[in-house]
This record gives sequence, C-alpha cells and structure tokens, in this order.
Amino acid sequence: MEYVSTRNDSKKYSFEEVVLTGLAPDGGLFVPTRIPKVDENTLKNWRKLSYIELAKKIIGLFVSDLPHKDIEELVEKSYINFSHRDIAPIVNLGDFGIMELFYGPTLSFKDYPLQFLGNLLEYLLKKNNKKINIVGATSGDTGSAAIYSVKGKDNINIFILYPNNRVSRIQELQMTTVEDENVYCLAIEGTFDDCQSLVKRIFMDEEIRREIELTAVNSINWARILAQTVYYIWASLKSDRKSIFCVPTGNFGNVLAGFYAKRITGLIEKLIVATNENDILHRFFSRGDYSIREVIPTISPAMDIQIASNFERYLYHLFNNDPQKTRELMENFSRNRKLAFDEEIIRKAGEDFLSGRADQNETKRTIREIYEKYSYIVDPHTAVGVKVLMEYKEILKDNYNYVSIATAHPAKFPEVIEEVIGKFEMPDEIKKLENKRQRKYELKADIDTVKDFILRHALR
Repeated sequence: MEYVSTRNDSKKYSFEEVVLTGLAPDGGLFVPTRIPKVDENTLKNWRKLSYIELAKKIIGLFVSDLPHKDIEELVEKSYINFSHRDIAPIVNLGDFGIMELFYGPTLSFKDYPLQFLGNLLEYLLKKNNKKINIVGATSGDTGSAAIYSVKGKDNINIFILYPNNRVSRIQELQMTTVEDENVYCLAIEGTFDDCQSLVKRIFMDEEIRREIELTAVNSINWARILAQTVYYIWASLKSDRKSIFCVPTGNFGNVLAGFYAKRITGLIEKLIVATNENDILHRFFSRGDYSIREVIPTISPAMDIQIASNFERYLYHLFNNDPQKTRELMENFSRNRKLAFDEEIIRKAGEDFLSGRADQNETKRTIREIYEKYSYIVDPHTAVGVKVLMEYKEILKDNYNYVSIATAHPAKFPEVIEEVIGKFEMPDEIKKLENKRQRKYELKADIDTVKDFILRHALR
C-alpha cells in the first residue's frame, strides 16, 4: 500500500513515512492510493473475531512496508488494557444503539486511535534510531489522549496547544496534571481554530523542519483515521442489516473514518454528521456552504470548530481523487475563508452523508430525555448525535441498524450533567485529578512565540 498527498500525487510514500511525517510537505494530507474492498467471505470470517483480532486484520490491509507480526503485536499492546472486554460495546436503547467509545485511559474515543499511534511511533523511532517532537492542537479530548499515548516514552516530546479557558475543567486537568518531563501543555489565548492554524504553520515552517523532527497526532495523521475505521466495521458486523451511524463531529476525522469503513465493507448505508451551533459541516452537506464564521463557545467544546482539518481528505475523494482540484479548493479557502458548491456536488456528497445540528438547549433537553426514558447518561457531544439521529429515524424508518457514537464519558463534563439531571457519581480516576498539581504554559496566539517555545524545548 502506497500513499500520496491530497495536493500532489506524483510522489509516493510508505506507511512508515506517512506516520512519521504526519502532514505532507506541500501542506496536503496523506491518503492511500487505493481503498481495499473486502468480499463476503472475508466479512463472514470477520464476524467471528474479537475487537483486537479485527483491528489486526483491518490495519494490516493498509500496511505493506512493516512486518505483519510487528503490527499485530502493536495492536495487541494498544487495546489489551481497555477497561471493557468488548473494547467498544454497544448499548441498546430501544430502537437504536449507542457505541460507547470511552473505555480507554482518558475516557474518550480519541484513545482508540491514539493508543495505537503512540505505540506505533515508539516502535518506528526505535527502529530508525530517531527522536521526534509531536505538535498537536486540541479542542478537548485529543490532547489528553495524545499525552497519555506517549507520556514517559523514550525519544518523544509532545507539545499540545489548546484554547485557554475553552475546554472543560476535567479535560484540562487530564492534560496538565501529567508529570512526565516529555509533556508540554500550551494554553493559547484564542480559539481552537487559532491553535490548529498555529500547528499547520509550525509544520510548514522551513526553519523548524531544518532544526527538529516533527510529527502530528491530530487526526491529520493517517494512522489515527485508520485505527478509527475499526469500530465502525466492528459495529456493522454485529447486525444483519445495513448500518447508519450518527457521529458528533467538529474536525471531521471521526466521521471520515466511517466513510473509509463504508468503502472497505459496503456494510454502511449512511453516515450522519451531527454538529452544534458551529455548523460549517452541516451547512456544507445541507446547502454547499463551507464558510468560516465566528466560533461560538458551547457545552460541547470539542465541536467548537469552524475549520475541519480532515475535510480536505474528503474533498479529494469527492472530486475523484484529483490533487490539482483539491489544491485549488484549499488555496481558495485559505484566501477567501469560504467555498461554495453546486447542487451536483451536494447530491454526490449525499450518497454517503446526511447532516444535522443541535443547539445547546436541544442538547440539554436530549440529555434529560435519554436519562428519564432509559436511566442512561450521555455527555453533551453524544447528546448532539442522539438528537440528530432521532430526527433522521423519523424520516428513514426502521430498516437499518441505527448506531449513535458516544464520544466521551459523561464524567468529563460534570457541570453540564449536574445542571441537567443532578448529582452523579464520578469515576475514581477523575476524582483523583482534582488533587494533582497542574503544569501548563500560557502563550499568546502568535506564531513566533509558539515557535520559540517549541524550539527551546524540542528534542534534537
């Protein structure tokens, strides 16, 4: 399996190069040159597998330059300590299911790709006798999951940028209470989009690239997307009907993994993109409007995003894997902060995706209704997805296997949950964070300031 940039397909890259580089040198994102399609016999055999065994099979389809045995060992190491035996269990609530993706060390779906990526990076660095610096931006859960995936590991320093005072207290505590010396939490005075823009500029800075080795752990790193395809296929194999997944998303990485899973297996009918008031993705899928507006702080902060970094990968596929068209679109978007698409493109996108939105009042109402009806607690992000899924169930009826993605444990957002349903019991691992010392660095949203900090603390 080879990979190319979404903006230039003349140069081919190996899986190892893609993982260690993160972002393509031309500013594009790495994509596979082909998406494998498995047959019915393979799917039949996959239905018998555990989550870990299935992950080995799926990830192995996209890795041809590393020993298969090594990949299998890395997968085993990455998921063996998740706290639920099924890794990604599905809870049935009446006529739909919720796939709980919060059994990793930081209680977020981000653990599912990042535990694998952290072990993969450690393996590749040892293999190549290299040192590397991870630079990433987070709107909430990516930061802590990334930190927990590499904390204490040799040959890796990690720098996580997050918007100061715009993530939940628990999310910040999970990042800033990590004591390992290879971890740097940078609280940026600005929005998540400011953080993400700074990261992109860091990766495209020639001076930094000359001095230090960089890689990304945000969902722009292909290994993350690849690992996330597993749970969509896992859930689809549990049903004899085609699946419809509703995915709360801001950066488009999680739902994009579902898009690849749909291509690999043919088991998925539609993917529903669910957004909060920061609805650039819903506006694209519903009326072709991909334009930046001011970020609105909400009770689902991981979705408070106006620039969906993984959207470029989807545009590449939407326009028939055309790197020239993708480059043109992204350069236009960079200049004008908006793109507009015609009815034909909206129709084509609709073959794979539907979309909807939930504002904060609707989100709270959904948390309350699910709790009252099922005695089940969903976090604010998951509630956005459930609300949108309920709307589409009325339209699409009951011919499908409906699954809503639970992206985080509700304990990560205690203020919202307590406001809506009252006091609830916090997990012990969350309680312990309150008594730990925090370590963070508050910086302006200024490229020179951030660049200087990283260069002073980077591994060489």
